[in-house]
Amino acid sequence: MTSPAPRAQLDKDPNDVAGMFDSIAPRYDLTNDLMTGFMVRRWRIATRDAVGTTPGMRVLDVAAGTGSSSRVWADAGVDVVPLDFSQGMVAQGKKQNPDLPFVVGDATSLPFADNTFDAVTISYGLRNVGDTAAALSEFWRVTKPGGHVVICEFSRPTWRPFRAVYYGYLSTVLPTVARVVASQSPAYGYLTESIRDWPDQDELGAEIAAAGWERVAYHNLFGGIVALHRAFKPAA
Repeated sequence: MTSPAPRAQLDKDPNDVAGMFDSIAPRYDLTNDLMTGFMVRRWRIATRDAVGTTPGMRVLDVAAGTGSSSRVWADAGVDVVPLDFSQGMVAQGKKQNPDLPFVVGDATSLPFADNTFDAVTISYGLRNVGDTAAALSEFWRVTKPGGHVVICEFSRPTWRPFRAVYYGYLSTVLPTVARVVASQSPAYGYLTESIRDWPDQDELGAEIAAAGWERVAYHNLFGGIVALHRAFKPAA
């Protein structure tokens, strides 16, 4: 029997969060597909389109996990660098996507020089970073002047009745799916709590702007279950 994954708490201690993701890495992509009804695949395409990628563009994909999000950019001819701070996720990613140049690194202290990337993106990972402001500042630092950031993250459904149904799903159905598919219900209990504790669309937009990004805007996906935030670094 698979032992339960260590459970991170809302203080988001880096060691706890990394350990949790190390443990769920082998079945992470399958679990995500089933929990979202395979919508996560459509959201990856929407994120790619929001970045506006073109062949030869250099993109940093933070919290890339096993590289499923990075695969979308690589297949479009983009020079993508997948980064994650979970050794287990990176190891699994190298098995699934051996051609991608995975890097182990922390979103709050990126191992890259200033002005390196045309765009930085992060999907469902900013919510797991202990210091959101530090991560947003690091994204700004490594982005070239005139470049942009795209953040795909779980958010808050805008229609109250739908929001109530969604929160009920998070509390009941999601842990059941995680327990059946991955035997990791405790880890996904953290997922439920972290989504409900996360700022809404406007609050996150304000945090992005406070880190120096301009023209901050967002687009809701599936009624606001997920929101895509996009912002630009001022041109030199």
